[in-house]
Order: sequence, then structure tokens, then C-alpha cells
Amino acid sequence: MSTRRIKKRVLELLATDDHKAIQYQLDDLPVKDVINVLFSAICRGDEVIHWNGVRYMGLCVSRLAEEDMEEARIVMRRMLWSLNDESGGIGWGAPESMAEVMYNHEELAREYIHMLISYTRGDGEELLQDGNFLEHETLQRGLLWGIGRLAEKRQQMLTEIGVESDLLPYLQSSDSSVRGLAVRSLGQLRFEPAADSIRLLMDDAGLVSLYQDGKVSSTTVGQLVREALEKIESQDR
Repeated sequence: MSTRRIKKRVLELLATDDHKAIQYQLDDLPVKDVINVLFSAICRGDEVIHWNGVRYMGLCVSRLAEEDMEEARIVMRRMLWSLNDESGGIGWGAPESMAEVMYNHEELAREYIHMLISYTRGDGEELLQDGNFLEHETLQRGLLWGIGRLAEKRQQMLTEIGVESDLLPYLQSSDSSVRGLAVRSLGQLRFEPAADSIRLLMDDAGLVSLYQDGKVSSTTVGQLVREALEKIESQDR
């Protein structure tokens, strides 16, 4: 199958919600060709294609890592480069895609999780600080979604890096999705010191677009606050 036909087929699949069919047909295509199309998908404004792109980027890069770890690292570096000012691009979809890869592959998580977290941190005054703070709110949404996703499986890694304190400033964002996704991540991390700050947003009716369990839904910051507090408080029961 030609590159053009593969791209057309993959994008058609990603526009559907039949995940069994998508996975079955993607597994039958050369994984590196699929990943090249997924780079296009994760940049799309269409939420279904975008989030399916993120989902299958995670699965396909994990599959590639089992076949050729260095090739998988090249993909991760390509996503990192897309977020670099010198790349000439913006890196749409890169933070959440890197997170989804690390959710699916532990070794890649150990190698790259510190880079993902660096995007929550500024450079500060010290010359050797490694912050790469993302200023664009759309990228922040992807980053915070990714941290919450990783917290489902890599909580210890995130805690060892100390990401919890990096999330607190996002609670003050003017963007409701950023606030809500920060709340969700802190809840997933069961970070008790943040409970009082999270509780202040209990009545926040700001809307949040949330991808989970293979579909996009709309919720509010206040609802995510209640869910986060339940997770945090469940530790004491």
C-alpha cells in the first residue's frame, strides 16, 4: 500500500469510534508508516481524530519500542523537538501523546518522564535549571491531561520527581480546562496538601473538555473538584 493510501486509511479509521476495528487494522500496517500519519492526526482540530491519534500514538510507539527501542526514542525526540521554539512549529498534541506513550511503556516512561514534567517548570534564576514552561494554554491542557493520565499508572515516578507542587499554580489559570485538568491531576496523585486549594474551586462552573475511556465528554471544574477530593480523602478511610 502506498504512503498516500496508508495516510487516507488511517485518518478514516481515526474518525470512527470502533476501537477494536481501528486496532485490528492498524496492527496490519507498518508501524512506522502509521506513526507518521499519527503525527498529522494529533495536530487536528477535530477532537475525535485528535484523541484517537493520541491513543494510538501511545500504543503504536509502545509496539515499536518492543521491536526497536532506538526507533521509539527517535519518535519521542521528534515530539520533544516539536515543542522547541527552534522547530518552527507549536507542538500541538505532543505533550499528551508523549504521556500516552509513557503510560503504555514503562522503560520509555523512565527515560522521558522528567522531560514531560519540565514543561510545567520555568527556568528560574539558576543557570542549570531545566524548565521548559509551556505558555500556550492549549499545550498546557495537553500537558495536564497527560500528567493525570500518567498518574493512573506511574504515580510513584511522578511523586519522585515532585510534580505535585508544579501543578498548584495552574489552579489559578484563567482557562477553565487548565484549572480543571490541574485539579484532576492532583486528585489522581492523591496530593493531600492541595485539598484546601482545590476546595476553593468547588463552585467553579467553568467547562472542561475531558478525554477518558476512549471518548470526549464535557464536565465542569467543580465536578472535577468533587472527584479529586473524594480520591484524596479516600486515603484516610
